Amino acid sequence: MKHRKSAPKTAAPDTIAESMRPYAIAEKLRGLRLRKSMGLAQLAAHTGLSPAMLSRLENGRLVPTLPTLVRIALVFNVGLDYFFTDPRKRHVVALVRKEERRRFPADPKSPAPPWHFESLDFRASERRLHGYLAHFHPLSAAKITPHFHPGAELLYLIEGELEISIGTEAFHLSAGDSIYFDSIQKHAYRSLRSGPCTALVVTTAQAA
Repeated sequence: MKHRKSAPKTAAPDTIAESMRPYAIAEKLRGLRLRKSMGLAQLAAHTGLSPAMLSRLENGRLVPTLPTLVRIALVFNVGLDYFFTDPRKRHVVALVRKEERRRFPADPKSPAPPWHFESLDFRASERRLHGYLAHFHPLSAAKITPHFHPGAELLYLIEGELEISIGTEAFHLSAGDSIYFDSIQKHAYRSLRSGPCTALVVTTAQAA
């Protein structure tokens, strides 16, 4: 008489949910979306998943499959390890060597951009802030278009003379000066010297 092989035991849904609880996947999913100021419908359009399913995932009422997490990870440019690292043990360390930095114009379409910048933290994921080394150029005020972005900005002038306009005010900075302001106000930079004008610029992470 042949003995039938018993089927492998399947973990109960409650056991799976409990095992995944330390990774706080639902909170991570919601956090990624909110940091990008993205609605459920918009995320659904990017992933091909329904808004209702995404809502259940974010509220912890549905355990995500790996393919589902891959779709979402691709939208937010994170790896799968982001979801399976215990946040209580997670520390971000990202080293950028000087020779690894690349210089980019503020406006790639402009023949004479008002400044160039180098990212100081491009290797870090989930940045709470952005750090740049900025190189400003002596252009006429008429050629500079003010810009704005959510959050706050801190600028420390390393060398040169810099004029920064914020709203209706203009400020003159010399080497060693620093300025902090709400970057939702329109602002613009202009070097006042023909020589090097370099600053360390730190902004809070934008939601877009």
